[in-house]
Order: sequence, then C-alpha cells, then structure tokens
Amino acid sequence: MMKELKIKRQELRKEADVHKEERNKLNALASTLAAKRNELNKQTKELINEAQEFKKLRDENNRKVQEYKEKRDITNAKANEVFAKVDELRSANNLTGPSLKEIRRDIDRLEFAQQTEVLTPSKEKELVKRISELQSQYEEKKKQLESNVELKELLEKAQNIRDEASNLHNTLSEFAQKAQEYHDKMIATFKEADKVRADSDAAHKEFVEIQEKADEEHKSFITIQKELRDIEKEIRKLKKQDSGVKKVADMEEVRKDVEDIFDKFKSGEKLTTENLMTLQKSGLL
Repeated sequence: MMKELKIKRQELRKEADVHKEERNKLNALASTLAAKRNELNKQTKELINEAQEFKKLRDENNRKVQEYKEKRDITNAKANEVFAKVDELRSANNLTGPSLKEIRRDIDRLEFAQQTEVLTPSKEKELVKRISELQSQYEEKKKQLESNVELKELLEKAQNIRDEASNLHNTLSEFAQKAQEYHDKMIATFKEADKVRADSDAAHKEFVEIQEKADEEHKSFITIQKELRDIEKEIRKLKKQDSGVKKVADMEEVRKDVEDIFDKFKSGEKLTTENLMTLQKSGLL
C-alpha cells in the first residue's frame, strides 16, 4: 500500500508541474494580450479625441460659412436694388439689349459652372469662349450706360457693392474649403479609431480565451494539490502504524531478553554491563 501511494504521489507531482507550467505560460500570454489591449484602447481614445477636435474646427468653419453667406446675400440684394434702378434708367433712355444685371448674372452662373463641374476639354473651351463673349458684351453695355452721368454713378455703386459681395463669397469659399478639409480629416480619424478599436476587441477576446484556459489549468493544479495532500495524509498514517508495530516488536524482544537475564541471575551467573543496560532500557531496573 505504501509503495503504491508513493508511486501515485510521484505521478501526481509530475502532473501538477505540467499544469503549473502551462498555467504560468498562459498567464504570461494573457498579460501580454492585456497590455496590447490597453495600449490599443489608449490609441482609440486619443484618435477619438483628435477626431472630435477636427469636428469642432469643421463646425466653427461651417458657422463662418453661414455667417458670410448671410452677409454675401444681403450685399447681393443691395447690388440688385441698384441694378434695378440702372434698368429703369436704361429703359427710360431706350438702351436696348440685355441689362448689365442679366449679363453679370449669366457670367457668374457660367463661371460657377466652370469652377464646380467636371467638363470635357471641348465643353470647357466652349464655356470659356461664351464667358469671354459675355464679358465683352458687359463692357460694351457698360460703356453705353456710362455716357449717362446718373447711370454711370449707379453702375459704379452697383459694381462696388458687387465687388464687396464677391469678396464675401471668396471668404465664404475659403471657410467652406477648410470645413471640408476638417470634415475629411474627422472621417478618416474616426475610421482609424474604429479599426484600432476592432483590433482592441480582438485582443480582448483572445485575452479572455487565454485567461479561461489558464484558469482551467489552475483548477486542475489545485485539484491535484488537494489529492496530493490526501495521499500525504495517508502516507503519514501508514508510517505511524508501521512505527507502532515496530515498537511492539521491539518491546517483545526486550521482554524476552529480560527474561533470559533473570534466568541467568537466578542461576547465579554474573550479569554483564550489557545485561544491566538491557534491564535499564526495559524499565525494570
């Protein structure tokens, strides 16, 4: 029984060492994954904060766009009022053909199309030619109207207001371009944050799986440790029992020796030092 228990104890110790080593290896891997996950979470947070800053700048520029759009529209309305007066004088002076306002409107519309639409080379060439014709027509009409002093003053006033509106529009366009740039940066940064977050989620998922395996190895290790304690207890019990049996056997042997010594003593033989020590050991002396 003792031999079997010792063999079992040795086997369990080896098995416990295997589970302990595997648990420690898995815990080290889980720790690495946790550190990776935490770093990715930190990067995600930083990217989101950066994207929020881009959003803030985009919104600020969009507010400026709206502000200058209102200013431009108000200024254009003033210019239209002056051009309306120009048209009244033009009619009163029998000046034929389209008004400066109409020509200017056509020029603006075509220039806007040239700047914003994707055109084939032939279409763009045709558009540039038409804009040039309208500009020539505008200048010719302007000369006709400038011969009239009142019309000339109104035209200058209208042109100044139109120039002011054009400057406001240019400023508006600059803010709109900045707003678009910040918007694009915001979208790109949010997308990058989503990608990093996905990597973080994957690392966390792997961390949980590895940690669960490490926990299973630890549970197996603890179970074996408990079994080892039970075996150690049984071994100690058997040793104690063996010790008791040996003690009884020794006492039987001592008693037999004592009886022999007494027999020698009774027969008148002289006792040796060894005989006396045996009697002392037995507690009978």
